[in-house]
Amino acid sequence: MHRLTWFRLVLITLPIILTAILLAAIISLVLVPSPGEIWASLLSKEMLFSLKLTVWTSLLSTFLVFIVSVPTGYSLSRIDFWGKSIVKAIIDLPIAFPELVLGLCLLLLFGHPVIQESLRAIGLDFVFTKQGIVIAQFFTALPYAVRIIKSTFDFINPRLEFVSRSLRYSMFETFINVSLPLAKNGLLTATIIAFARSIGTFGTVLILAGGSYMQTEVLPITLYLNVSYGNMPMAITSGIILVIVSFIAILVFEKSEASI
Repeated sequence: MHRLTWFRLVLITLPIILTAILLAAIISLVLVPSPGEIWASLLSKEMLFSLKLTVWTSLLSTFLVFIVSVPTGYSLSRIDFWGKSIVKAIIDLPIAFPELVLGLCLLLLFGHPVIQESLRAIGLDFVFTKQGIVIAQFFTALPYAVRIIKSTFDFINPRLEFVSRSLRYSMFETFINVSLPLAKNGLLTATIIAFARSIGTFGTVLILAGGSYMQTEVLPITLYLNVSYGNMPMAITSGIILVIVSFIAILVFEKSEASI
């Protein structure tokens, strides 16, 4: 049996206190409005619009993140090329950025007259539109997915891929038939985290797509707008939905991480 020293006591007590504070904050979110107010907010026209827009933009941005992050993560894990460390640092940069700064950078890029007109010529417009929501969510979630997928490929024994190549399978065939199946848990985790980050993206969406009522209004924007209006039941209901999505994402992440 371990002896209870002051250091061990601090190590045990600190996470318990932090957990209690966070739990109290989350519970207060649920206890402030009445169940009737939450139910009425859930069925309101604004909330239904926000939920629908949040789900389809997050699904689309998560799909795009998956398509881009898998080859990117594999490349950063397996291939050495000039400037790799710089590329990796720049891809990771949005993790350290405040979302508002990332949104401003994207607004300046896609709002440039030359780029904006070129995109409009092929039917794309990312400034103050629903398409902008998807792009904002994509660039916010992408670095997290790339980091998870790169780490997943880092832990896969490269000898298995060498064996496949020695049997005259091409690099692409080896990637499809060996690397991807071995990375399935990491890919699932990256997808869940990307979806959760997309749903929770606020600052980037606010700056690039705008926070227009029932136009570009996703759940975090609904929370922001209703806090501004003083409509706390709507704001709190949006917060509860975001907390539930985050909680499910963390549970799936922990389960997938344990099975890797």
